[in-house]
Amino acid sequence: MKMILLRKFRVLLLMVFLIACSMHIMIDLLPKLERHGGGGGGGCSCSHAPSEEPRSWGAKQQGWPNKHTLRILQDFSSEPGSNGSSHSLEKLPAAPGDGAQAARGLEPQRRRQFIQDAAVTKHAPARGSRLSALFDHPLYRRSLPPLTDEDTLFNVNTDIRFDPKAAEDQFSLDPAGELTADSYPNWLRFHIGINRYELYSRHNPVTDALLKDLVVQRITSVAMKSGGTQLKLIMTFQNYGQALFKPMKQTREQETPPDFFYFSDFERHNAEIAAFHLDRILDFRRVPPVAGRLVNMTKEIRDMTRDKKLWRTFFISPANNVCFYGECSYYCSTEHALCGKPDQIEGSLAAFLPDLALAKRKTWRNPWRRSYHKRKKAEWEVDPDYCEEVKQTPPYDSGTRLLDIMDMTIFDFLMGNMDRHHYETFEKFGNETFVIHLDNGRGFGKHSHDELSILVPLIQCCRVKKSTHLRLQLLAKEEYKLSTMMAESLVRDRLAPILIQPHLDALDRRLRQVLKVVSDCVEKEGYSYVVEDDLEDHRGTDPAHSGPRRR
Repeated sequence: MKMILLRKFRVLLLMVFLIACSMHIMIDLLPKLERHGGGGGGGCSCSHAPSEEPRSWGAKQQGWPNKHTLRILQDFSSEPGSNGSSHSLEKLPAAPGDGAQAARGLEPQRRRQFIQDAAVTKHAPARGSRLSALFDHPLYRRSLPPLTDEDTLFNVNTDIRFDPKAAEDQFSLDPAGELTADSYPNWLRFHIGINRYELYSRHNPVTDALLKDLVVQRITSVAMKSGGTQLKLIMTFQNYGQALFKPMKQTREQETPPDFFYFSDFERHNAEIAAFHLDRILDFRRVPPVAGRLVNMTKEIRDMTRDKKLWRTFFISPANNVCFYGECSYYCSTEHALCGKPDQIEGSLAAFLPDLALAKRKTWRNPWRRSYHKRKKAEWEVDPDYCEEVKQTPPYDSGTRLLDIMDMTIFDFLMGNMDRHHYETFEKFGNETFVIHLDNGRGFGKHSHDELSILVPLIQCCRVKKSTHLRLQLLAKEEYKLSTMMAESLVRDRLAPILIQPHLDALDRRLRQVLKVVSDCVEKEGYSYVVEDDLEDHRGTDPAHSGPRRR
């Protein structure tokens, strides 16, 4: 009897095992079944023609590679230290033509154009471009000190050569390369132009050329960005450049719900775009170039990705739209899926910074970092003399780092960005360099509320650069009104209008509040204490070596 029961038990185990194996096989075959069965009448009104079979994991022309790594050039994640870096690039098949996509996207583009015209008419310059006039102002024409090899991130003659043949397999630095720097792709020319003082120069045509590349370059590969709280995609282009894609999660008119904590707010694609333009208008030039793009979710994401985890999250909604949600900490579920219309989705594309293997960056904890807790407060929120402690702590006890934090504070307040927990600098330049303004997606969330706690560093320290103060005063004048400058700059983006009028009005209102804080500081501490003169001749005293003033 015991033997019979044992045999039955073994047979039962074998059946369970066979059923499990069958289920796994069926799951792997699902993409193939979808490809062969997708030609029926129902389903998605996607961009590919009914006779055209969308690519799938089983397709021969896009088989799973033995070794697939991406040259991840930039960590835009919310978690410091999550930088992943590799130098291998895999050449992927070309995407089909976009004729049907352009036809279907025509009506939304027309509607956006009508809104755009209405929004910009109020700010249209009477004669010529006010933005060009701003950039021609003496405050925007100051030259940099003479640059040495120690002041440039790369020495183009010895450090870097771009070989497109080698780039098909991996990105390489080829000292024997025959191409000149002028023939390099724009993303590489952008990298070469980075120096101790700026990410890009004021009037370098490469910046605008790179912005155009982000919009028109064919996408050849897509992968999910590791780390961070919300979904971000790494997109590789046919010229081997890469960018970080943040998809649209909110409409222009939506505000952050009042019950949301700052650390659970959505990351907005239009905030990333607007942050780049604001940073350039303020003459900081510390945000990598960002452009808006209308992406075909079927041809440019689903068919271009080799990430099975991402591929399997695609589905067709009840409204017959293509949707996906990927994998991340927040908002990556069917309930928070990203859906196209029917398969077109807006997003921001931020150009990558150089690979960490080529140009290491140091991550710093923001001294005025928030607690990221529902009940606890950070030390700076309860100690009014907190800045005095910061001033005695390296690297804020010398150089321009404290003043750069004040610039970042003003930048964040104008946007309403409360999510500045860390910042980065290029390791090569030590402490005598600018801070990079990365990850600005949580800005421009509320135009009806000004978060004064963002200004606490400026209120406590009462320090600002003279150049920053003068530019803020200039942008407060009617002739160079900040909202007017932003409207004219943003209208050039493919997804314009980027900000609705209330957000533009909020910029002017917040700028007045910043100037009021500086005015109060000057009245209390004196102009010479509050305003650091950084406009002196570069041949004179280097402000990078002067320590912060103390009361």
